[in-house]
Parts: sequence; structure tokens; C-alpha cells
Amino acid sequence: MSSPVQTPSATAAVTATAGVDGKGILITEPAMRQLGTLMASQGGDKVLRVGVRSGGCSGMSYTMDFIEGAEILGDDETYTYEPAGAPSFRVVCDPKSLLYIYGMQLDFSSALIGGGFNFTNPNASQTCGCGSSFAV
Repeated sequence: MSSPVQTPSATAAVTATAGVDGKGILITEPAMRQLGTLMASQGGDKVLRVGVRSGGCSGMSYTMDFIEGAEILGDDETYTYEPAGAPSFRVVCDPKSLLYIYGMQLDFSSALIGGGFNFTNPNASQTCGCGSSFAV
């Protein structure tokens, strides 16, 4: 079973869940629901790859993409998430990216302005206004 973690936000405490082994990025319930919807529309044996790359306003930017399960590399870290009332899914991350995003929280908002996936990264020393890039 996934282990819930209370994390502070600007307005109230938000419950985020780590992978079933208690590791991996923290994913809030709204983000899990949205990922489940997106995963179902992808079909097949898809997994979510998260990572970072050079670029963006602050120097590094987040990446998220669905890949085939067969594309998981030998040194990738794989985490399984089991959201309540939805099928489980896997998230993979390469070891280099994991150094920058370990402990990160992934949230989702359906707001018209500023909606979408939001990243809260405790490792970031600076973030940009768009929320999709950071510096360490």
C-alpha cells in the first residue's frame, strides 16, 4: 500500500503519496486521478517517465512523457503507485534526474489560469513563474 505524506502548501495541508515502497516522487490525489485518465487514454503497457533536462527560464526544466514499458532502462528507478479506486501505474526516472527531483511533489490543478501539473521541488533553490523550470 502507498504511504501518504502530509506536505505543506500555501493554503492547507495536501496529502501526497509515495510509491508502494515509500520511495519516489510524491503524487497528490488530483495528480493521480489525472495521470490515471491520461494513462488509460494511452493504452498498452505505458509508464510515466519523469526527469529533468537543461533549459527553461531557471536553468533546468521538468520532463514528463509516457513510454512503453519495454523502454525502461536498466539503471532507471521504477516506482509503483496504487491510487484508491484506480488501477496501479508505474513511474520511472533516470538516476541523474532523480538527484534533482527526489522528494518532489507532483500536483494537478484544473484551474483555467495556472492549471495543469505543478511541481514542488524541495531541492530547487530558485523556480520560475511558469513553474516548469528551476535552479539548484
